[in-house]
Amino acid sequence: MRKMILQCSALALGLWAANLMAAVSPQEAAKLGTSLTPVGAEKAGNADGSIPAWTGGIPKNAGAVDSKGFLADPFANEKPLFIITAATVDKYKDKLSDGQVAMFKRYPDSYRIPVYPTHRSVGLPPEIYESAKRSALSVTTTNDGNGLANFTGNRYYAFPIPKNGIEVLWNHLTRYHGGNQKRIVTQVTPQTNGSYTSIRFEEEVAAPQLIPDLDPAKAANVQNFFKQSVTAPARLAGNVLLVHETLDQVKEPRSAWIYNAGQRRVRRAPQVAYDGPGTAADGLRTSDNFDMFSGAPDRYDWKLVGKKEMYIPYNSYKLDSPSLKYDDIVKAGHINQDLTRYELHRVWEVVGTVKPNQRHIYATRHMYIDEDSWQVALVDHYDGRGQLWRVAEGHAQYYYDHQVPAYTLEALYDLNAGRYLALGMKNEEKHSLEFGFAAKAADYTPAALRASGVR
Repeated sequence: MRKMILQCSALALGLWAANLMAAVSPQEAAKLGTSLTPVGAEKAGNADGSIPAWTGGIPKNAGAVDSKGFLADPFANEKPLFIITAATVDKYKDKLSDGQVAMFKRYPDSYRIPVYPTHRSVGLPPEIYESAKRSALSVTTTNDGNGLANFTGNRYYAFPIPKNGIEVLWNHLTRYHGGNQKRIVTQVTPQTNGSYTSIRFEEEVAAPQLIPDLDPAKAANVQNFFKQSVTAPARLAGNVLLVHETLDQVKEPRSAWIYNAGQRRVRRAPQVAYDGPGTAADGLRTSDNFDMFSGAPDRYDWKLVGKKEMYIPYNSYKLDSPSLKYDDIVKAGHINQDLTRYELHRVWEVVGTVKPNQRHIYATRHMYIDEDSWQVALVDHYDGRGQLWRVAEGHAQYYYDHQVPAYTLEALYDLNAGRYLALGMKNEEKHSLEFGFAAKAADYTPAALRASGVR
């Protein structure tokens, strides 16, 4: 009995120590804001100066904001340093993902990557930096990395000084979105000839700590509340999705409900998770492709490869211009690459491999995550045969007026089908993103869905 007690004590101490190691020492946390940025990126530039030092991001008045909330491009006068084409791609392969290289082979006549000067534009509000510092000192992983302990209050950037792959991924999942946010966006899934039907979504995401009347006990394991209403085309209009996104989805799976306007019924939607089909995506994305990666990470082992310099989509203000029509962006095979902007940035490289006892249509996900924003910038998806299948690019911009990094457009290219999905366009809408709206707990209940979906 004494031996058993000692073994159990040793096991408990080992588990406690493993969790404790996830939080960094005060000495290491002191690097935040000194040698590291307040959220953990390298403050210094690279050796040849092609990546400059971080100096706080661009100011809140970096450009004009029009009456619709669209931002002026603070770098509009810049020209590409060079343009990578199928003829020159081999010269730059060391700074491209395998998926980007494959896109040149799939579309040699039209796919190109215009590379511009690098700007480390992302800066965040002081209270977000304070949250990251608290996280560094206190947050640990639980449940084999699938949950977080001591992640309370204003909860952002769980591991600004990460030690492994799952901690890097958690920074993407817990990054700052600008508080409660609303947006009206368009999704397209073009045919191989470029023809498409626009799917229009009204979406909102609310953080539990920003819902004053929410019962704290009910929000303890909730990361956010998400509601998505389809408003076009007519055959889909009125359908509404509600998601309660939990932090530890092994302990408490994501809760989702769908209001079907045709049936006028609210139903549970357990398929809105993992590789379940994305909303109106014509089979071209999974549920966890949303936001480049979202949801539970538990089906994968996440290996941290390290950091490297890569050409990633960045400062995509041109792509968000309200002077553009969706027809200007949506082309056969891929979006109009003449409207894109890529820059050289340091990224965290993480590889997710499906665990032996789990299943997912993507056997491997090779991710590249921007060090300044912690947003996933590129993902190469491989099937069960080890074949490169889908290539994701997150075209990002920094909403300098609100100090929020976000996606302008998420593109997911299916190399086999010759088709793709583009999500997030709002060029033709009456307004841009709306930050800081007042949320009420009653708005995110299944009972509220039917009222949201009346058409």
